[in-house]
Amino acid sequence: MSRRLAVALPGAALLALGMGALPATAKPLGASESPQCIPTHASARVMPGAHVDDPNSVTAADVASADKIFRAALAAKGLHLNAAGEAVDASGRAAAAPVTTVPVYFNVITSGSNGNVSNTRITQQMTVLNNAYSTAGFKFVLKGTKRVSNSSWYNVSPGSSAERAMKTALRKGGTNTLNVYTANLGGGLLGWATFPFDGNAGDKMDGVVVLNQSLPGGNAANYNLGDTATHEVGHWMGLWHTFQGGCASPGDQVKDTPAEDSPAFECPIGRNTCSAPGNDPIRNFMDYTYDSCMNMFSAGQKARMRSMWSAHRA
Repeated sequence: MSRRLAVALPGAALLALGMGALPATAKPLGASESPQCIPTHASARVMPGAHVDDPNSVTAADVASADKIFRAALAAKGLHLNAAGEAVDASGRAAAAPVTTVPVYFNVITSGSNGNVSNTRITQQMTVLNNAYSTAGFKFVLKGTKRVSNSSWYNVSPGSSAERAMKTALRKGGTNTLNVYTANLGGGLLGWATFPFDGNAGDKMDGVVVLNQSLPGGNAANYNLGDTATHEVGHWMGLWHTFQGGCASPGDQVKDTPAEDSPAFECPIGRNTCSAPGNDPIRNFMDYTYDSCMNMFSAGQKARMRSMWSAHRA
């Protein structure tokens, strides 16, 4: 199964740096503040002048195909989805444990003295992940950090020989283990991730790659509070973007995320791009807004992540 670029079921979800500048300590905008303009030139979050398409923008047919893989994996384990989207057995008992521990390995790629992320910032990133995912039933535990100076890997891009070499050399653990790679990246990208259903959950390519300056305390303005990793881990858990499929059903396949015609940028309070009930989910971790704007997963997304885990990573 293909996993890159404009193909069915890509295994990478790209996210790129956005426009504008707010201090790292910026707080979420209040509901009374005016909506901000959306960068109309962008098909991903990009730096001014960059031209980066997001290969995770797939068709409704691709989403349906992924859903068949998901449901087949559940059925092979004697599970099915209930009305809430939870994976349950024949007697209706939930398959997921109340709390699932996820082992995490950080792989810090440097080029000499450039790109060395401190242990303090990694600890802060772990806190951000645990704060975001605790109510979904996931606990992330740091098992190790490895620092590697390699100039070829430092500016890694998705689908490159450098990515394959880096991951083949460094990845640890099984399907339940999250490997995070920090590097400079190319093209203004913030990060990308593999999906659990794309055939890579059990191989060396599985994992999340993020811009080193997107971790807490970095200098990626508006995207330095650690929620790039939150967003990418959401893909690693099996979530689509909130704007997947636009206003058309089934969208992101989560019933309680309001339909959204296109990605939201910055923090456009009150944005409503579809006729279906509800404003756009700009606060959701799976949209494209500023880190300071993102603060939630929906109940349906949490159920989907637990079910994806039962199907593909447990």
